[in-house]
Amino acid sequence: MKLTYGISDKPKFGQLIVFAIQQLLAIMAATLGVPVIIGNGMSPAAALFGAGAGTLVYVLFTKAKSPVFLGSSFAFLGSMATAFAGAVSMAVGYLGLIIGAVFAGLVYVVIAIAVKIAGVNWLNKLMPPVVIGPTVAIIGLSLAGNAVGDLQKGGVMASVMQWVVSNEGVASQVESFVPTANVLLCVLCGLVTLAVTMLCSTFGKKMIKLIPFIIGILAGYATATVFTLIGNATGNAALQIVNFGVFSNLLVDGRVAFSSFFQVPSFTFLTALGGFSEITGQYIGTIAVAYVPVALVVFAEHVADHKNISSIIEKDLLEDPGLSRTLLGDGVGSMVGAFFGGCPNTTYGESVACVAITGNASVVTIIAAAIGAILVSFLSPFVAFVNSIPACVMGGVCIALYGFIAVSGLKMIQKVDLEDNHNLFVVSTILVCGIGGLALTFGKITVTSIATALILGIFVNQMLSRKKKA
Repeated sequence: MKLTYGISDKPKFGQLIVFAIQQLLAIMAATLGVPVIIGNGMSPAAALFGAGAGTLVYVLFTKAKSPVFLGSSFAFLGSMATAFAGAVSMAVGYLGLIIGAVFAGLVYVVIAIAVKIAGVNWLNKLMPPVVIGPTVAIIGLSLAGNAVGDLQKGGVMASVMQWVVSNEGVASQVESFVPTANVLLCVLCGLVTLAVTMLCSTFGKKMIKLIPFIIGILAGYATATVFTLIGNATGNAALQIVNFGVFSNLLVDGRVAFSSFFQVPSFTFLTALGGFSEITGQYIGTIAVAYVPVALVVFAEHVADHKNISSIIEKDLLEDPGLSRTLLGDGVGSMVGAFFGGCPNTTYGESVACVAITGNASVVTIIAAAIGAILVSFLSPFVAFVNSIPACVMGGVCIALYGFIAVSGLKMIQKVDLEDNHNLFVVSTILVCGIGGLALTFGKITVTSIATALILGIFVNQMLSRKKKA
């Protein structure tokens, strides 16, 4: 594709700030979502700081040649939960998060050393376009359910008590939270977001074309705000889409104070310092088992993401700066991210899709976004604003983001001969197993559906290639 800004291009300062904010909005919801899901007092602001710091490390290791942002990895949710489940105290749990990220990062370091010695030709033979193309496609398609689910939800939640029956037949009431807004209104707000994003990207001129996500999110947010204000005035919960309640958290004793605007995130390492005296060898072993296998699985997704961005910028990042450097950047960046925010980092498909849609591959933009993530993690109003963006608005944006990931994967197999049964079986195996959600669990280790599909695709490709040569 034709890029508006290449890897080494430097946009003007004013434009750079806007581009950086757009990158942040694209990755922020997911980055903040991981610590919220894990709970245990984890700080979303600290995770954002860790993502920014990890991205700067990644840029350093890749010699500023790869326009990718690192964010909190959902693949390690189970591993992070294990760190807290096996901890004798909260401090040990936080220390376990850091130790686990170090184990995962070391896996990348070891693989990077092996790649440096052996080169990447073996990897290109193992994962040709017929394998990597549909794998990239299912990265986007596997997220389709998340986008559509978010499209139907607002940001205001109501507490509901539900009866739950345990395996032993014991009934008990459990509190759950459900959206209050009308589903059709949520879908409308999401579609407004999507429509404005598409129109700006397709017909926009100059800056408008380069910041479609910002304009789309603001349009969807404004639409949702109108419904919410009417709902608040009339007491109609079905119209209340935007959760303005998050801004009340900025008040200290009901008043605006310095901490309402500026607050130091609760960094993971500060709590973890108290866990050294209580940690045991058995606990460290448990952490290693929880993190290392997942890192091996995520390696496959790392390759797929970099193959994807390489096709977008028309430059093979596995050759220059090299897979060894991208792995080191991802691995060490993940360690740094967890040190501050507790969450191992990974390359973000949303960031890659943002580059594809806007045509802005400037690494300076990524650097500015990383610095921006670090700075805004201290700014309570900005974090509160992001948290107030309704799920339906982000769902509208994600339809475009995830769709572009899927399409970029399909573009990789444009020149693949699908009349050949060999290629047809490889592609169909990956697509069906990936979209169908074939995840395999071995004890506490889960191989994601994407990794499973990729492994099966490699196996089918090798099996049919050998038969063909025979």
